[in-house]
Amino acid sequence: MKANRAYELIHTRGNLRPARLAGDERLDTVEVVSIDDGEVQLFWELPARRALTVLRLLRTDLATLDAQEFIERWRAVDEDLS
Repeated sequence: MKANRAYELIHTRGNLRPARLAGDERLDTVEVVSIDDGEVQLFWELPARRALTVLRLLRTDLATLDAQEFIERWRAVDEDLS
């Protein structure tokens, strides 16, 4: 099963400004939630500009990878982002 059928991506902005205009003090949250049980699988609180990059990569992987491959890859990345 494709990852985008098993997981939902939730992005919460720290304020209403676009990320490109936001300062380093703005933190956005990025969550990957299991659709089946609603449990949070991955969670990051990142500066706005970095969150945009991570979101772009997550969306690409959600569309192209199998659900198990996706979660394994991003759990490994999770250690680097935290």
